[in-house]
Amino acid sequence: MASRTLSVWEHRKVVGLLVRRDLKVKYQQSVLGYAWTMLEPLALTLVYYFVFGLVLQADRGIPEGTPGGYILFLVAGILPWTTFGAILSEAPRAMLTHSKLITTMKVPREIFPMATVGTKFVEYVLTWPVLLIFVFALGGRFSWEGMLLWLPLAVVLTFMFGLGVTLFLSSVNVLLRDVERLTRILTRLLFYGSAILFPASMVLYSDGVPGWAKTLYELNPLMGIFQMHRTVWFSGFEELTPSLLALTSAVVGSILMLIIGYWTFRRLEMSVLKEL
Repeated sequence: MASRTLSVWEHRKVVGLLVRRDLKVKYQQSVLGYAWTMLEPLALTLVYYFVFGLVLQADRGIPEGTPGGYILFLVAGILPWTTFGAILSEAPRAMLTHSKLITTMKVPREIFPMATVGTKFVEYVLTWPVLLIFVFALGGRFSWEGMLLWLPLAVVLTFMFGLGVTLFLSSVNVLLRDVERLTRILTRLLFYGSAILFPASMVLYSDGVPGWAKTLYELNPLMGIFQMHRTVWFSGFEELTPSLLALTSAVVGSILMLIIGYWTFRRLEMSVLKEL
């Protein structure tokens, strides 16, 4: 495993080339280019604000007077989710998309799932200036603790979890094409189960939700990860800080997902190459 990791590191420039190529292909015939990275999540924010904020009043989970309010809460959750959702969307086809390169280039095959995840992370980083504009425009406050602790941890865990999922799905989908359809269903379930549109406290402190469901909800690694992303922009809002269980689940779940994904990828590698 150590030699394989070293080989991947030696070919890191290939990952960079693939990321740059994917970004160029995506935007080369687009008039708005980079703006599309923001238009979709911002349009979704407006829709969800109307449905969940005004109609269903999910904003009652945000204490009155919280800097930034429900709009910033949505933006701070939807932007990282858009990145992860895009990873899930492209993960099953990560090997199929690069099939010609995989069969002709003599490089570690892990590079291609890594390039898929890396492309989405570059796009996520490009959304930060717009997020900062929202923070200042809406009167939000961020803490240095959040910037130095929660944000790096959230980014690392999102990358680990996303890479593990991509390694797993990209290899299995080559052999079983139903995985791609199942992933679409899973993506929707994770979206509503990761406290994107409303604070987790609305579920965890609800009398109508059974105890086992609350525990299961809190054990979702993504819920803790997205809470970390949000904590950066809501200084002093303790309801958004991950609990010990959510934090542990996020860290342990991300590590396990990466291990399972990598193990599955290596286990199926020869079968995948034959299929490609």
